[in-house]
Amino acid sequence: MTDWFEQHNDLLTKALDACARRYSWSGWPESPSTRIHGPDKPAAGKARFESLLNRDFPLEQPGEVARVGEEVSPYTGEALGIRYPQMDPAPLFEAIARARPAWALATPRQRVGVCLEILQRCGDQLFENAHATMHTSGQSYVMAFAGSGANALDRGLEALAYAHKAMADVPATAHWERQFGADGAASLDKRYRLVPRGVGVIICCATFPLWNTYPALCASLATGNPVVLKAHPAATLPVAMVVQVCREVLAEAGFDPNLVSLAADTREQPATLSLVQHPDTAIIDFTGSPSFGTWLERNCPGKQVYTETAGCNSVVLESCQDLQLTARAIAQSLCQASAQMCTSVQNIHLPAQGIKVAGKQVPLEQVQQALCEAVDFWLEDGRRAATLCGTLFDPQVQANIDRYRELAQGRLLRDSAPYQHPEYPAARTATPLIIAATRAYRDWYRQEVFGPVSFVISNDSPQDCLDDATGNARDCGAITAHVYSVDDDFVERAVEAYHQAGASVAVNLSAMPINFAAAYSDYHVTGLNPAGNACLTDLAFVASRFRIVQSKFMRS
Repeated sequence: MTDWFEQHNDLLTKALDACARRYSWSGWPESPSTRIHGPDKPAAGKARFESLLNRDFPLEQPGEVARVGEEVSPYTGEALGIRYPQMDPAPLFEAIARARPAWALATPRQRVGVCLEILQRCGDQLFENAHATMHTSGQSYVMAFAGSGANALDRGLEALAYAHKAMADVPATAHWERQFGADGAASLDKRYRLVPRGVGVIICCATFPLWNTYPALCASLATGNPVVLKAHPAATLPVAMVVQVCREVLAEAGFDPNLVSLAADTREQPATLSLVQHPDTAIIDFTGSPSFGTWLERNCPGKQVYTETAGCNSVVLESCQDLQLTARAIAQSLCQASAQMCTSVQNIHLPAQGIKVAGKQVPLEQVQQALCEAVDFWLEDGRRAATLCGTLFDPQVQANIDRYRELAQGRLLRDSAPYQHPEYPAARTATPLIIAATRAYRDWYRQEVFGPVSFVISNDSPQDCLDDATGNARDCGAITAHVYSVDDDFVERAVEAYHQAGASVAVNLSAMPINFAAAYSDYHVTGLNPAGNACLTDLAFVASRFRIVQSKFMRS
């Protein structure tokens, strides 16, 4: 068998170094441009995606009872027609149980090597994955290639690096000596074994189906745990493609491919509860709605549960040097992926008296107008709008927009409307809806409103802005937070207030997508507020996926 650990050791070493020093690096190309890849790779990837349509996905697993599939492209409005195996948990888990012992006895080096090869082969299918993600999750082609491709792979490699680090920290053997009293002495040989917890179930989200899949997969599989991937019914294909690669690599390595399996379901017959409640399930990774994330945290005793959900991501705008530049930075977040990202800004807090721009007072109404004009700037070119916004992955997102438009009559700063996609005339699209609010409307903005709906909240003072925003982070959750201010004292107070609320914060970001969370550098989610109990990625994300048992022997 190929020594994949040795073959990919340079990649792992680079990832370990990037994690240690937190600099910018990616193990995979982030752009699908033909100027980088030439014309053949993109065309071949699209052809491979199209070859999967309107047929059974080539995946055979024990316990299959039917074939299901209900994916509809938000670009064309047409069904993908792909059918996936629907599983009976009993025979599936029996097959997994037979596969577990050999994988648990494999060395950490072997398991990490298999995971490295899986990531590399998934990297080889970035182009078909981009089309699969685009036509299920609604991301633009560029976003799908980067965010659900290269960036997600980097998060997987990051988790793998930490898993390797955690396991390497435990020696296999040790010699121990100690004197007991004047005449007694003990000389022991000790052995330490890493014992996996059990089956890991990964509940994948619809809008970024691989964002938590790669890290959870690598964290559990590398530490010896089999994995079941429960894909969202609207976005099964990207996950199925990963499962296919995993099973191929495991089989080539001489292991049972049932160590990784796909659980496909439908909205009418969900499979999640039967998977997470199975007695062999020991680890649950979830990305999705706060309500179900909270349910998992409270109702799965004895299981290791990792959640990333959502919250009230905020901006506190106290002052700035350049209002147009600042407004465009914020507006890009309102538009990007149609605000269907866990890092999308929702609540923008402004003092009622306005803000200072380059030392001059600018009234609230002018700042509100600048934000709306900044959104229009990003959308004025149809091709740029398509690249930035993508589509709405599900009709329910449009229902959210319509509901808040109705609620906010008389308080609309900017109405939402479809934009015309230059390539897909039937695409389901919507531009940002922006609502003026005050503390009187806290019921509107103290929860995640999924999709392109945001609130410009006028608070009594800069301190009131900060108190409102950080209180919401503490009580309702926040994954990202932003402060714009030229006042150093205010910035320091803001950073401390967000940290006390268990939230990370960025200060005066511009000239970059402020939604961006950098693998190897940014700790994504803190686990300190209701937006999730786990962090992508740190040692805590991997270290409890195995435990340590020991044996000790007296030397004669």
